[in-house]
Amino acid sequence: MAASLICGRLSAGLRHSGARTALSSVCKVLGGASGLLGGHGAQQRRSLSLHEYLSIGLLKEEGISVPAGMVASSPDEAYSVAKQIGSKDLVVKAQVLAGGRGKGTFEGGLKGGVKIVYSPEEVFVCERRYPRREYYFAITMERSYQGPVLIGSSQGGVNIEDVAAESPDAIVKEPIDIVEGIRMEQAVKVAQNMGFPDALVNEAAENMIKLYNLFMKYDASMVEINPMVEDSSGIVMCMDAKINFDSNAAYRQKKVFDMQDWSQEDIRDRQAAKADLNYIGLDGTIGCLVNGAGLAMATMDIIKLHGGTPANFLDVGGGATAHQVTEAFKLITSDRKVQAILVNIFGGIMRCDVIAQGIIMAVTDLALRIPIVVRLQGTRVDDAKALIAASPLKILACDDLDEAAKMVVKLSEIVSLAKEAQVDVKFQLPI
Repeated sequence: MAASLICGRLSAGLRHSGARTALSSVCKVLGGASGLLGGHGAQQRRSLSLHEYLSIGLLKEEGISVPAGMVASSPDEAYSVAKQIGSKDLVVKAQVLAGGRGKGTFEGGLKGGVKIVYSPEEVFVCERRYPRREYYFAITMERSYQGPVLIGSSQGGVNIEDVAAESPDAIVKEPIDIVEGIRMEQAVKVAQNMGFPDALVNEAAENMIKLYNLFMKYDASMVEINPMVEDSSGIVMCMDAKINFDSNAAYRQKKVFDMQDWSQEDIRDRQAAKADLNYIGLDGTIGCLVNGAGLAMATMDIIKLHGGTPANFLDVGGGATAHQVTEAFKLITSDRKVQAILVNIFGGIMRCDVIAQGIIMAVTDLALRIPIVVRLQGTRVDDAKALIAASPLKILACDDLDEAAKMVVKLSEIVSLAKEAQVDVKFQLPI
């Protein structure tokens, strides 16, 4: 199937067939675990992902060969863009922040997010190119190499996960010294091992160097080109692009992060970003509010140990305010699967009394009716306990984390049984 630049923006109704990117499986072949929160189902890194047309635009700015194309958001715009491209051989590509676009289905029943058309009257917008051969190329950060690595394969234009699983030897890997930077001989080696014809090896290598420079310039965590092709006119071209960016670089990559399309993101992710909270939704029934990523992981582990399932990873950080705690509770309880909440705070920089004030405010303002178990230790913990004890709410306090985990798991089970029996159990009524 011919591929090319992005055009029609059909994101509103397209349902993708799997949000996992191709690189996740390739990373397994490499022996790493990029972006995984092992054991809890959170197999994703919180990093910015752009629509293809925006990624292609960044490639074009860096002088990388890409097909001609423009984005359109309506049939009239698509018709106009197709006329500007000046070809009757076009490709329409729906814009969706996921892989597997070609296998997606629109709400109206139309199957496939990539369509070939033969006139502007038929639909949308993108120059069609005719590749002689398709390759896979990517750059990602890989912990096993302690830096960036080039990944290539002679088998492009297909699911790279399948290639990695069935033919791991078909994957080419070349680590790059992040201080020294990429060398021409490294790029040439990758191009040769990917199977580019001798006459095109240097051109392919030059494109790889430009892609690496883009990777570094924009603080990317992944650049994926599938396919990179030998075009019928005898040039090397990037027909598709997926780029993820390190969210920690948002302060210096304003241009890129201003492009973010929140309409296709989980609304909870946007709420977390606005409140400066680290949040990942999971599949369980016990909400977690913790300060510190390591403590959050340990909290999820101990919930699992006692037979429960965490509903989220939520780190409020070391400087959370009472308002942020309220926002954290909003996030947790926006998930209807949540049947109980465990708050686990170690007050070092964070003061326990501030957290206690936030909990009381959140429970009152949100009129919460699910059980909450609070385990607080550290700075001003006695003041925090006094605030909770003086509250008219039934917030359960526990000093020992193991006991707190057992308690919240048991309470979650009680709520679950009550729902099955259609009994209305309200835990936070005034004492």
